[in-house]
Amino acid sequence: MQISGGCQRFERFKSDESRKKISYIDKMKVKIDSPIGRRQYSKRLGCIEPVFGNITVNKGMNKLILRGQVKVNAQWQLYCLVHNIEKLRERVS
Repeated sequence: MQISGGCQRFERFKSDESRKKISYIDKMKVKIDSPIGRRQYSKRLGCIEPVFGNITVNKGMNKLILRGQVKVNAQWQLYCLVHNIEKLRERVS
């Protein structure tokens, strides 16, 4: 049976060698558990996580209303712009 438009479906099965490789989750666990990884992750808690918390909880901007990658990116940039303007306002006053 031929599908119109010439589309074909290909399936790949992982070989035994690829199954022996460490998964990305396991690699990340090893990276975070190292002394350098712990230091870097602790910095993230101080600089990145509060931004998302402020935008979602304090400002109530927890849903993206628009659809499509371009529109969602624009909406997220507006959220970040509001956050940054408030930070600038706090520094000035």
